[in-house]
Amino acid sequence: MDFLQILAGDRCNGLLPVVRFVRKGIFPIIQIGVPIILIIMGAIDLGKAVLSSDDKEIKGATSKLIKRCIAAVAVFFVVTIVTLLMGLFTSADTGVEGTASWAGCWEDAGK
Repeated sequence: MDFLQILAGDRCNGLLPVVRFVRKGIFPIIQIGVPIILIIMGAIDLGKAVLSSDDKEIKGATSKLIKRCIAAVAVFFVVTIVTLLMGLFTSADTGVEGTASWAGCWEDAGK
């Protein structure tokens, strides 16, 4: 049985709490929490390097901070990309019965 077939029928077919938890619970943690943690970790590393007054450590910590900032921006946009893909997937004619129900379930979870 396909995941879309499970969701077919009465919009979410009893899975609305799970979809709502993913959309309102997990996505915000990923979108906001993870980038903040990455940037704080990079700032702490850079602060330690500055306090040690070693130019080589400062360069390494700066490089690490830049990489973590790039990763934080990428993680921030993961939620947006997933939401866009879900919208494209549910609006496309996939030939699977119940895709409109999945779109409705995704929208209901956002309320």
